[in-house]
Amino acid sequence: MTDKAPVFCEKYCIVCRGARAGNPICKAIQNLELKIFGKEGCIWGKARTRYYGVTPDEEIPPEKKE
Repeated sequence: MTDKAPVFCEKYCIVCRGARAGNPICKAIQNLELKIFGKEGCIWGKARTRYYGVTPDEEIPPEKKE
């Protein structure tokens, strides 16, 4: 396991960033993705869940941010 933070889901993914920001279209796409891939989402969402302990549709708690 690496100590590097998984940044794609958090900073670059249009769907996840938009959904967390409240965009209804992105939320709908993300909900569909979570139903298809499971509660942790795609591979980048899974990495984010393992590293931060929150699923792709949740904000990272302030104490876990770097």
